[in-house]
Amino acid sequence: MTKDALSHVRRGHPWLFDASIVSTSHDGAPGDLAVVFDDKRNFAAIGLWDPDSPIRIRVLHHGAARPIDESFWRERLRAAAEVRRPLLDDEGVTGIRLVHGENDGLPGLVIDRYADVIVLKIYSAAWFAHLRAVLDAIEECWQPASVVLRLARAVETASPEGYWDGVILAGGSPQTPVPFLESGATMTADPIGGQKTGYFLDQRANRLRVASHAGGARVLDVFCCHGGFSVQAALGGARHVHSIDLSPHATKAARRHVAANAPVDHKTSTGDAFEVMADLAVRGQRYDIVVVDPPSFASRRDAVPGALRAYSRLTHLALDLVEAGGLLMQSSCSSRIDRDRFDATIKAAADRAGRRLDVVARPDHDVDHPIGFTEGAYLKALFAQVDA
Repeated sequence: MTKDALSHVRRGHPWLFDASIVSTSHDGAPGDLAVVFDDKRNFAAIGLWDPDSPIRIRVLHHGAARPIDESFWRERLRAAAEVRRPLLDDEGVTGIRLVHGENDGLPGLVIDRYADVIVLKIYSAAWFAHLRAVLDAIEECWQPASVVLRLARAVETASPEGYWDGVILAGGSPQTPVPFLESGATMTADPIGGQKTGYFLDQRANRLRVASHAGGARVLDVFCCHGGFSVQAALGGARHVHSIDLSPHATKAARRHVAANAPVDHKTSTGDAFEVMADLAVRGQRYDIVVVDPPSFASRRDAVPGALRAYSRLTHLALDLVEAGGLLMQSSCSSRIDRDRFDATIKAAADRAGRRLDVVARPDHDVDHPIGFTEGAYLKALFAQVDA
């Protein structure tokens, strides 16, 4: 291992890339435990070997040597649970991320819970060899009624017999969609066929923040997905909510979720968000709150310039729709665009539009999406009051 890589590992970084590995004792299979030594043959770390990924070793533990056994998996899950204790003790929250991959010391593994259904998603074929041990620890810690396995697209082709996307690992097949509570609101997830693990849990706190401003407001929810912001705006006392998404499944879910939670004048538009927003502006529509929560525009490094242009365009479109004195909430879920660049892009777009933004809040991650290393800080949001 190179000296630079060793320094990163000793500081707790969870990835060792193939180019950082100087030599190996033998060719391992996916999921083999790889022990990392320094140049003096002292133990440095241990992780999961993934010969088919540029991230060759996903580090599980660094520092003093220790076995990776049943107690290790239990300890990691229990430690993750303690971080989330405020949410686990909240009766109004039954949808929660129990394990946030690298940030909880289990790189490439995500565990979400919707009521009594747990969804385990893996992003590396190295995890297949350890699923049984992890499943045992999950059942011991949380006693779920069902455990569903979801696979990242890059992992599906490497899955061994008996493991496929959506397979039930334990318990009975859940009735879908699965109802759960998000800050007291009744929502639903599709853990077997939905995106990611069936719902996007990471904006919970930001949805509540929107609700706190929504009394008597006209609210536009752009890229509404399941309607999480729309629901909380309605529960916060909005007088009108307008939800936009390209997917008809998303706008249908938004209608269902809003209707199940609050009586409010609710409209949905299915179509390209950029086009729908531009059309609304031409027709003179204005809102007291505009929420812009797009998908990741920069999954690759070379996509960053285009993503920044998209964020800038969305800011322009949103500002054309916000009443003077209204609130803009805009977010990014791309780890390749850091907080400073994101904020600067929005400010520059507002300056060009001749609108002043008075920042109300710059929230990052909720408690169940902890940040354990630099690349783990993917979610950014900006709340700003828009001047005339």
